[in-house]
Amino acid sequence: MRVLVKLGGTLLDSPELRQSLAAQLARATETGNEIVVVHGGGKQMTRFLTERGVESRFVNGMRVTTPEILDAVLKVFAGSVNHELVSAFNQAGALAVGLSGIDAGLVEAVQMDPALGAVGRVLQCHGDLLKLLAGRGYLPVVACVAGDRQGNVYNVNADQMAVACAAGFGAEHLIFLTDVEGVLDQSKRVRPLLSLAESERLIADGIATGGMQAKLNAASSALRQGIAQVQIAPGAAEGIVSKLLAGEPVGTRLLAMEAHSV
Repeated sequence: MRVLVKLGGTLLDSPELRQSLAAQLARATETGNEIVVVHGGGKQMTRFLTERGVESRFVNGMRVTTPEILDAVLKVFAGSVNHELVSAFNQAGALAVGLSGIDAGLVEAVQMDPALGAVGRVLQCHGDLLKLLAGRGYLPVVACVAGDRQGNVYNVNADQMAVACAAGFGAEHLIFLTDVEGVLDQSKRVRPLLSLAESERLIADGIATGGMQAKLNAASSALRQGIAQVQIAPGAAEGIVSKLLAGEPVGTRLLAMEAHSV
């Protein structure tokens, strides 16, 4: 099975969690799964900038990316965060390969809004490189940096990057491993199963907001692009990767069809 896993939040900040997930994903590749990992690193980025006295400014949740901040994006996302993950995967026995969307024109983007600077909106992922690597037993680890044919480099939202790479890779399963237990309903209970329509209703009703709204929007986009299922699940849960791949009901599973017709 082709699987794309997006890692974010404190999962990238904790060496213990990083090593645990690396070991789980390395084992998953040994059992015949072709896996691609996409990662963000917003918390590490903010810390990097703060240590250097650079203030982060956000517009509609997007970090305004000046030339100075774009340089930090390359150093942090495609540099330290990516290499720490690759090292953890290799230590766990995987053959990890660190990439960004710039490599071989993997992910194309355009400038989202001049007011945001070098923030990109993903156009498409040319997934042949991911298919080639994963099909030969390698584990691609992709940082959320993209480019265009004119040589511009863009800071890209990691959830959007994950959806684009999942579509380009032909993933059957897209997994968002996060800091939360799953998608909550109005009663603050985790919804184990959501249809596309139900997901959109949670946003319209103001129940899913902020980061979860962004996750659901990304999940909806993935489902519309033909990815069979999307899961939002707690990355710190014990054995989370094997549980999700085995179809156990952990976190929230999203399907394009209505839940009662499954």
